[in-house]
Formats: sequence, C-alpha cells, structure tokens
Amino acid sequence: MDLLKQDMNPHLQEPPPTQAEFWRDSFGLGHNWFLERIVVEDKTHGSEHIFPVHRWVKPERHYIIYEYDCCLPQEDEHQEQRRTELKEYRKLYQYVQNIEDGPVQIKQLPDDEQFTEDYKWDIVKCKGRFILDTKLIRWTTDKWESICDLKKVYKFNLVVPNCLEYWNEDRWFGLQRVQGVNPVLIKLCKEIPENFGVTAEMVEPFLENQTLQEALNNKRIFIVDLEVLQDICCKDDRLLCAPLALFFLNKHKELMPIAIQLFQEKGPDNPVFLPSDPPNTWLTAKMYYNNADASFHQSCTHLGFTHLLMEGVVICTHRNLSNSHPLFKLLAPHFLFLLAINTRGLYKLICPNGWVDKTMTVGRKGMFELIKKGLNRWHMNVHGIVPNEIKSREVESDILPHYPYRDDALLIYYTIRKYVSKVVHRFYDTDEKVMNDYEMQQWRAELVKDRKLGGCGLLGVPGEENNRFTNTEELVDTMTSIISTCSLGHAAANFQQYDDYAFPPNYPGILYGEPPKDKLPLPDGDILNRIPNKETTLDIMVITKLLSTRATKSLGDFESQFMFHPACIQASEEFREELAQISRQIKLRNRSQAFPYDWLDPEFIPNAISI
Repeated sequence: MDLLKQDMNPHLQEPPPTQAEFWRDSFGLGHNWFLERIVVEDKTHGSEHIFPVHRWVKPERHYIIYEYDCCLPQEDEHQEQRRTELKEYRKLYQYVQNIEDGPVQIKQLPDDEQFTEDYKWDIVKCKGRFILDTKLIRWTTDKWESICDLKKVYKFNLVVPNCLEYWNEDRWFGLQRVQGVNPVLIKLCKEIPENFGVTAEMVEPFLENQTLQEALNNKRIFIVDLEVLQDICCKDDRLLCAPLALFFLNKHKELMPIAIQLFQEKGPDNPVFLPSDPPNTWLTAKMYYNNADASFHQSCTHLGFTHLLMEGVVICTHRNLSNSHPLFKLLAPHFLFLLAINTRGLYKLICPNGWVDKTMTVGRKGMFELIKKGLNRWHMNVHGIVPNEIKSREVESDILPHYPYRDDALLIYYTIRKYVSKVVHRFYDTDEKVMNDYEMQQWRAELVKDRKLGGCGLLGVPGEENNRFTNTEELVDTMTSIISTCSLGHAAANFQQYDDYAFPPNYPGILYGEPPKDKLPLPDGDILNRIPNKETTLDIMVITKLLSTRATKSLGDFESQFMFHPACIQASEEFREELAQISRQIKLRNRSQAFPYDWLDPEFIPNAISI
C-alpha cells in the first residue's frame, strides 16, 4: 500500500506526533504488506506529519517509525529494530561472483528489486517497435553492396545517426574522443612512449610548422593508449587490437589524429599509420582503433564501471544501512531497477551466443577478462571523482579547450556534491558523529573488503588512511561518487550508443578479417568486407536503439521519495533548480555548435542505471 492517511481529532488538541507505533495485526491482513508511508493530517495546526515506512510489514511484528524516519543509528532509541531488519536484508541481498574473480552481483533478485509492470511493459513495447521499424529490410546474412546501400536502411524510421555524413573525416574521429560514447580516455602526451614507433619526421607535416618536441612542450599533443586490451582472449580467437593513437590540437582548437599504431609492440608488420597514407588504409586503421575503443567502452566504461560496479554498492547498501539511515535515503533513488536490469536485461545480452558474442569482437569471453582487468585499475578517489579523473589525464580547459563531456560532467558533478553536502552536514554536524556511525562504518568496511572474503572489493574508497571514515568530506566524496556514477557516468556511456554504433563503419563493435599489417592501398570494397552483414547490423541497430532509450525520470526528479525531513526537501528543491539552470546553459551552448553535445543535459540524465 502506498499511503495511509489518519486524521488527528481537532477537539482533543493532541500534540503533533513524533513517532508512529503499530502492530501488523492492526491492518487486518495476514500476509506481508508493503507500506510506503503513513501521513497524519493535523487539522488543529493545518499540517501533515509524515512517517515513511518503505518496508514489507510482517504479521505480528511491532514497528516504531519516527516522523521523517531519518536518523543515525547511534541516535536511534530503537536500535534493535534496525539490527533485526538488517539481519533479514543480509539474507535477501547476498553476493555471488558470476564472473570468476570478477565483480560481485546479486545471488537472487529480491522481490523488491523487480521491474514494475509499467516499466517492464515499456521495455518490451520499445523493443517490439524497433523490430517493426526494420521489418521491410531483409534479415539476411548478405553483405552490404555499398556504403550507400547501408545508408538507405535509416529511411525505415530508425532515425539517422548523427555521424552518417562525416564518419570518415579526421575531424570527427578527433571529436569522438571528447564527446563520443567513450570520452574518458584522451590524455595529455608529455613524451612519446618507447613502444610507439612514431618519429618526428612522420608527424611533423601535420603539426602546423612545429617540431614534435615543440608541440609536446606546448601541450598540443594528446594520446590514447589502450594497452589494457593487450592479450585479451576473444571469442573464436578473434584478434583484438591494443592500439596507441596520437592527436594534435590544431589552430582551430580541434583534435586531429596524426598517428595510429594498432598493437603495442613496434615491428615491421605493425606500422604507424598516418593521415598521408592511402585513404582507405588510413580509414581502416581508424576503424580498427575504434573497434578497440568500442571494446573497452562496452566492457569497462559502460558495463564494468557503472552497471556492475554499482551493483555491488547497491547490495552492500541494503546489507548495512537501515532504511531509516539518512545515507540510505540519499542513495536509494539512484539504485532504482539497477539490480533488475543487470539480472534480467544484461543476461540476455551477455549470455553464450547472445548479442555480445554476435556483435562485439571481444565476445563475452573477452569482455569478462577485460572487466576483471579494468576493475583492478578503477579507484574511486580518482575515477569515481570527476575533477580528479580529469586532472589525472591533464585535460583541463586551459589545455584542451573544446571538451564538452568534461565541461558538462564537472558542472553536474559539483552540483551533485553541493546537494550531497547539504544532506550529509545536516545529520553529521561533527566528525565525531561520522566516526561513531557503526552502520556506515560497516558499510564502508564491506565496500572495500576483498571479493573473495565476502565484500565488494572497491579500491580507493575515501578513508583509506585510517581504514574508516573519519570526517564529513570523506563521506561527501563517497556519496557523490556513487550518485554521479549512477547518473551522469552511466548517461555519458549509454545514451549515445545508437548514434555511435548504429552505423558500423563509424564505431564498429566487430570487424572481420585481419587488421592491416602494411600501408599498401586497399580497394574500395575492403571496408564492406570488414563490417557486419545485414542481419548483424540490424541487430546492432535495434539493441543500441533500445539501450539508448530513456525510460525513467530526470536527475533530481525522483520516482520514489525517500527523504521527508524539511532540510532534505529544501536541498532537493535547490538541487533541481540548479540542474535546471545547467540544462538551460547547455541548451544555449549547443545552439552555436556544429556538433552539439546534449547527452549530459540534466533534463535527459536519469537518476539511476535502469536500462
């Protein structure tokens, strides 16, 4: 039941209630019953008193709920009730490692975490509509006859991807690094790595009359090094590149690719490809780079660092923070449907011979290897804190001027942090309260505990120095990291998938044949032989369109309200107002952009990872 209302008798002049006490029997039902909240209307004072429950109310159990139901455990007069409930939650929310030595996931999906019927229906309806949109195209294993043949597909209501007209341009290839679906890899290059066979003579024709050393000194050279992909074993022994790519910031403030090496070790059969190479050869090198980039994107940036990383956090939160804990209430709206989408949705995509095996070079085998590798490198205090992550790559605005992802992500991150700080400081007005909060300290301990020993195994969680949270800033950083990962982090990695992947030559999840080993000219038909056939391409289009669909409310507009304390209500309202201002700011900027970036417009960022 969502809501109970009870009127206070105005003739009795009763004082406003501070807690609700009830037994399950009083509702006259024998089975468990989910109660969202009790609202008492005080007609004498013209006000309402809200007692959030958000629990399955069990027969014959005694419940005491405070007004607003939001307090620290050490301040709760009824701590035994909290302990009893957490003990039950630990039985419901148990860890399992579906990927050997991989991230923790939910052993069995609790009933509370199931999709609502409305949401489930929307997903099914959406997928069915996309399939109908492609019904006039032959679902065959035929190869595409030409690029023009492929482009004709989009007239069947699938929406034309933004990249269609300029996918093969170097300028667009550079833009993908700063506003594509995987915009978190580009970093400042201070020196050329020893294993990158670039020489000054190779690239100086593209440096606007600068020497390579001058360009490096002037902070005009940037690099992406995907060495993490080296030695990843893919499905059917497919060959996955582990490339290095060099970019130059030209006088127009555009990132232009100037060198690509497809594998880590220098050698005669691993040349450095250049913009001056035969056009199809250079284009093919860019496609193989993007194939590697896409493999990292789907495995780590998207699945590993949002869906799976946060799944462990959700489980840990339910196991250790009471429903009455203010931090639980702060985080809960950002966990909506995450366990359900991971359990029901992702399984269908990553099952043996499923979508990943069919449409990604890595396949599920390589994806699992890459996720394990990536999670052992991910640190919350760097990768989970947007300004620290940007700083670690040295791509601040004075170095790399045009970087829409960075600019929007920072704006939203700081706004989330401001909101979190208001809530945290309301309940922790001293650092002593932080140190004495045994639920929250146990929560942190389980977050960092080795996965083999029953924890989440997160690295870099604030508080490492003392093995516990000791001050409010550590707590604010941790809460902000989790909320921003579930919202802006997932939005940046997810909702642009159709625009990037739906036209395979632009950002190919899978390529066939061997990567080029020399610089000989390639025939025009060579690209068509490397991209997926019609059936696989259409499968990519349908699924990425589905994954790019927003189905829940915008950031700050919560589907379920957990916080009713006046200070929290005010913080939420101010949060929404500031996000609305950012949304207007981004929309205004995009009007003057040749290539708008609206994926981090707060209006389009959901609260949670629900697709």
